Amino acid sequence: MGGMSVLVCFHAHPDDEVFTTGGIIRRAADEGHRVVLVTATDGALGEVPEGILRDGESLAERRRSELEASAALLGAQRVVFLPYADSGMAGTASNSASAAFCNADPDEAARRLADVLHEESADVVTVYDPNGGYGHPDHIQVHHVGVRAAGLAGVDAVYEAAVNRDHVRRLITLRPSGPEDAQIPDLDTFGLPESELTTFVDVRGAIEAKRAAMHAHRTQIGDFGPFLNLSDDELRAAFGQEWFRLRGAPAGYRETALPL
Repeated sequence: MGGMSVLVCFHAHPDDEVFTTGGIIRRAADEGHRVVLVTATDGALGEVPEGILRDGESLAERRRSELEASAALLGAQRVVFLPYADSGMAGTASNSASAAFCNADPDEAARRLADVLHEESADVVTVYDPNGGYGHPDHIQVHHVGVRAAGLAGVDAVYEAAVNRDHVRRLITLRPSGPEDAQIPDLDTFGLPESELTTFVDVRGAIEAKRAAMHAHRTQIGDFGPFLNLSDDELRAAFGQEWFRLRGAPAGYRETALPL
């Protein structure tokens, strides 16, 4: 597509943008496109190392500043924070909080996001797969809200960002021990099988930006810690490709870039 396009990446919490879309954000920005990052929650229920917050500083405040720093490193020109609370991990008491994103009216949340899509004249939107990658209630809600919002805004190019579970299996085979402290997910439910993915984007050229964005989320060492000390080659192997499923794509459809 000639000229500037607009990519909107919709995520659940500050730091989610790095893993599955950090590379396409940086790549799109480098190619002259506009990238808008929308985050549904404040991330206030994330785990944080003792002593990292300043006196009187809330985790939500710190994570907002961390997201802004990450967005700048990745090249996103605008960051939008939707006014919802972190729902916490699946099965925790916080899932029942009335302000939690997982309990938000999907239509109301979709209208908020659709307003951004209209304002930006979005060409492409990324969400998550229906299981939110690994069953987190906020990620699942991102899927439902994002799909509704794209319909309201008339955006046809909706891509479900997903982990390629077969790629993870290959990495484990090559390095069974994995990075120190890395937890191996249940690969029967984590992400999507390669056969269901439509879009395979090479983002190895953006790997240093992804690494820098990981470092920007200092409070989230539990998520990024196992990967921060990987060699460049190891980081490229693990995070040098990003995968998506284009909603409505015909069986067997394959592409190597988003339509930007």
